[in-house]
Amino acid sequence: MKLIEVPQSSKLRTLRSNPYFDELPEPLLSNIASHTQLREYERGDVLFWADDPAVGLHIIKSGSVKLYRVSPQGRQYIISVLSEGATCNEVPAFDGGTNPVNVEALETSQVWVVEAAVLRDLVKSNPEFALKILNKFGQNLRSLVHRLSEMAFYQVTNRLARLITEMPAEEARPHWTQEQLAARLGTVREVVARSLRELEKSGAIRIKDRRIQITDHEVLQQWIQPYN
Repeated sequence: MKLIEVPQSSKLRTLRSNPYFDELPEPLLSNIASHTQLREYERGDVLFWADDPAVGLHIIKSGSVKLYRVSPQGRQYIISVLSEGATCNEVPAFDGGTNPVNVEALETSQVWVVEAAVLRDLVKSNPEFALKILNKFGQNLRSLVHRLSEMAFYQVTNRLARLITEMPAEEARPHWTQEQLAARLGTVREVVARSLRELEKSGAIRIKDRRIQITDHEVLQQWIQPYN
């Protein structure tokens, strides 16, 4: 990791475009900007480890990172993959606890880090900001409950089909291994391989050069119908 020197104006632009800070007055934004760093990570670098003290709120400027946990058996479960504009580590930044996940750079990535202490002070002094944080946390909780429901009620093939439709456009679609897809879906590689064959046999997708290509959007949507 290395620190990138940036002018105050760049920090202010980032904060103004972030939904946590976009409605704050200029004096408060300036104060937060003075407690914000830009860090650069190479592929494979760990931004922070689960259960370590939280440094602050992370905002992805460029590149992409994965959020993951590791089971007692050593299996990695990818919770999410984040790219430009996304934020992570909100909960410990605001509640003062430890990091809930590990975060690793998937490519060269630049990440803004806003110090946790200044955010907690702002929550205490600004009720409107505190309400915005509560609303955002509520949205995150609803999303988590939805994902848990999917894992509990739907088959891996259905969830895999949905994940494929949520991936970036084909030219920007990441090359995820079957192990990574399995970790993302909360299953094992063998089940993902079987589900990929099932989707390919149906004509929904094809695998070319180890990349997933959607060949029939309508058929793929039929696999997702249980979600609708």
